[in-house]
Amino acid sequence: MEVKIGVQFAPRELSLESTQTPAQVEATVTEALAAGGVLSLVDEKGRRVIVPIEKLAYVEIAEVSTRQVGFSAG
Repeated sequence: MEVKIGVQFAPRELSLESTQTPAQVEATVTEALAAGGVLSLVDEKGRRVIVPIEKLAYVEIAEVSTRQVGFSAG
């Protein structure tokens, strides 16, 4: 699953591929917001992304979609 994180005053968003489910990522974000500390997520290669909650602009959670190859009639 793909997670995009917008950080205030940063020109680009952070993007990572996670093995967690959308519900697990949402719970992690919600817990971090309630605690007021940092948002910490791990990507599928084991790298950790840590963002201070006060700098968090948005979190986009999306299923990875596979592209169709070729033409489709329709």
